[in-house]
This record gives sequence, C-alpha cells and structure tokens, in this order.
Amino acid sequence: MATLHVDVVSAEEAIFSGEAKFVALPGENGELGILPRHTPLITRIRPGAVRILRADTGEEEFVFVAGGILEVQPGVVTVLADTAIRGKDLDEAKATEAKKLAEEALKNAKSEIDQAKVQNELVAIVAQLAALRKYRKK
Repeated sequence: MATLHVDVVSAEEAIFSGEAKFVALPGENGELGILPRHTPLITRIRPGAVRILRADTGEEEFVFVAGGILEVQPGVVTVLADTAIRGKDLDEAKATEAKKLAEEALKNAKSEIDQAKVQNELVAIVAQLAALRKYRKK
C-alpha cells in the first residue's frame, strides 16, 4: 500500500516524523483528508487536531496544533504549526484553567486590539479542549 511521509513541527521541536496511510486536519476552509499522491497544496490551518494513521502500526497518532501552515506534495505532508502538542501530553485541567483566565481577560479588555488578541487565544484554547475530549474518547 502506498504511504506518504509526514512531518509535524513547531517552533520548539519536531513533534512527528514518519510514514502514514492517511492524514486529517483542520484546514482554513474545513477539514482536509490527505492520502498518498494527493494534489500539491499549501494552505493555512486552524487550531485543532491533526490525525495521522501510521503506516507501521496502523494506529492513529494525534497532535493538537494551534494554527499554522500545511504543505502537501504527492508523497510528503509538512505541517508547520504555531504550537503543537502531542495528544498524550495535553492537560485538560490546564486548558480549562487557561480558558477561564482568557474569558476573564476578555471581560476586562480595554481596547479592540486587546479583545482581538484574547479572542484568538480563546479560540485556540477551546479548540484544544475539543480536540482533547475527542482524543480521550478513542
């Protein structure tokens, strides 16, 4: 069966590098599913879950990304994430606390710029919580 090479990296570290049968992630205009020999593509990605069906084990690898860029070539998928966290490293209690703090900061924001910054942070936190809950169900 054909596979594709997948790299998921953030500014801090390489999160995943390996062969996969399938990759799904939140594109700018909706969910993207990528199989080997996919048409070349470059797009922004939204905060959410990157799901990688590993070729070696047949298991699904899960990574939360807080946005970034996706590049697809026929045999290679590269995710350049603003922030990336392995599914097993996500902490629901920390994310819930961060959501509460962001909601409080939104109430206290004095300018439109402050509101926009906090809203962007809140969107990423809510996406992280949703991805975490989906990951934990599996």
